[in-house]
Amino acid sequence: MAVNETKKAAVAALKQEFDEANATVLTEYRGMSVAEITELRRALGSDVTYSVAKNTMIRLAAAEAGVEGLDEHLTGPTAIAFIKGEPVDAAKAMKKFADDNKKLVIKGGHVDGVAIDAAQFGALAEMDNRETTLAKLAGAFNGVLANVAGLLDAPTSSVARLAAALEEKK
Repeated sequence: MAVNETKKAAVAALKQEFDEANATVLTEYRGMSVAEITELRRALGSDVTYSVAKNTMIRLAAAEAGVEGLDEHLTGPTAIAFIKGEPVDAAKAMKKFADDNKKLVIKGGHVDGVAIDAAQFGALAEMDNRETTLAKLAGAFNGVLANVAGLLDAPTSSVARLAAALEEKK
């Protein structure tokens, strides 16, 4: 296979990853060992593909996939994480790893069609994931429903108390 064909295949593979991902994160991995990168991949889980790629190929694949706003982060050695699952869970895992291993630098990324920088990525990692948010909402609704049930039951119990008081009075 010619070099040009190899590069075209690499760009096509990256484009497919962009198309399938809910979010992407660009990182600098300078100084990280293979063992550390493997540890990061394990921490990210099976819904995340983390690979080293040339900036030019990432730029071309992103353009073909219609992803904008990554160019400013494509400097120096770059690895990209394609997140197919819950972006918040992957952000938490990546931020924790970066906090423990200063060699991993989060540059920025793309979440739900919006380009984000490193600070916004940090904010994403601080959010609750979808399941936790839904559980909190369900708990809040349950509390509201209990209050409504109590309010609806109040007139009935008031009438019963009034009837009991009248009977005692007689």
